[in-house]
Amino acid sequence: MSELIRDQQQRKNLLKHMILQLHTGGAPDAVRTQLVRLLGKVPYDEVVEVEQELIAEGLPQAEVLQLCDLHHQALQGAIDLGGARTAPAGHPAHTFAQENAALSWEVQELRKQFAALDGLADGDDPTDVLHAIRGRFNNLMDVEKHYLRKEHLLFPFLEKKGITGPPTVMWGKHDETRALLKSAQAALGDAGGAAVQDLQALAELVLEPAAESVAGMVDKETQILLPMCLDQLTDAEWYEIALGTDEIGYCLYAPEVVWRPEGAAAPAPTAGDEGGIRLSTGALDARQLEAILGTIPFDITFVDADDVVRYFSHGQERIFARSNAILGRKVQYCHPPKSVDTVERIVGDFKAGRQSRAAFWIQMGGKFISIEYFALRGGDGEYLGTLEVSQDLTAKRALSGERRLLSYDDPEASRG
Repeated sequence: MSELIRDQQQRKNLLKHMILQLHTGGAPDAVRTQLVRLLGKVPYDEVVEVEQELIAEGLPQAEVLQLCDLHHQALQGAIDLGGARTAPAGHPAHTFAQENAALSWEVQELRKQFAALDGLADGDDPTDVLHAIRGRFNNLMDVEKHYLRKEHLLFPFLEKKGITGPPTVMWGKHDETRALLKSAQAALGDAGGAAVQDLQALAELVLEPAAESVAGMVDKETQILLPMCLDQLTDAEWYEIALGTDEIGYCLYAPEVVWRPEGAAAPAPTAGDEGGIRLSTGALDARQLEAILGTIPFDITFVDADDVVRYFSHGQERIFARSNAILGRKVQYCHPPKSVDTVERIVGDFKAGRQSRAAFWIQMGGKFISIEYFALRGGDGEYLGTLEVSQDLTAKRALSGERRLLSYDDPEASRG
């Protein structure tokens, strides 16, 4: 046992020495070659311990953040995940992993579009490629929910166990990625009508770094963070994370099953009388409320005061497709770029109290569709959010005369 401990400490000392080589300007490729030759494979938990020790020994966290990408390059392919645990479906770690897979796919598709853009010549029409790139970046913006769950649900449990280095470094990388994605979105919004050569320069200088930043964080989570968390956190702690997840939302993926560790009680509903939800004009239990909202003959979507999508009804005949992946997402990212200005104007007018309703109507697939937005306000007038209401009015527009006698439109309806 003592020999094993000694070998582990020697390996960690050597790893620390190599990271400090990077700190003094060593080339990542050269350090990686040394690492593989001398160590073979580095257990992921030792990478975490070394990073933590370097911070404890005085290497400024800001410098660790700057070195993070160099560490990643040097250790790429040299981290041993052989002993890492796996998580069942619905488990927060499994959800993080599935979201990372979805983010990786988006980055791969983006890189295909970058290659297509590189293949265009001056004078070619880049509209289709630009449209595809915008769509992929809209999807990548969903990473915000992934990062928020890490920062506010996962990192606190690591910090309670004295593991502060990786959360601090990763949070800093989150902010870098956010800034890169924001710059990419802004640049794409101004790119309409740009020449092919200008778009190629934009991709190289702004878009590719943003996509690479997302991909780099996926690798860091896969190789280090998630295996470490599965080792460190108990099922009870993971369950606390799971209970807080819905409030923030999911990133490009929605779990198909609910995970609850053995022996854990189901979460208690927000209750009024006898388990009901107390409202000013009565009380409903969760099943009744769900049934009512799913039966009303129009679609509703609720966006809270922070512009975050918090709820949508799920009726039998939806007009616009929705999935749980939009929950927790900024409403601006749920619309195509050409509509964002209109969305922001409506929300801004609602927040400022200048307006309380905005109505639109369109022809779609032979149907007449009404789309209305309503400002929701509390008893003292404070802005609570926006309610979007969409309704197919085709049949109602065709009504004439009166119907005063019972007559079922659908013979099957009376059979329940």
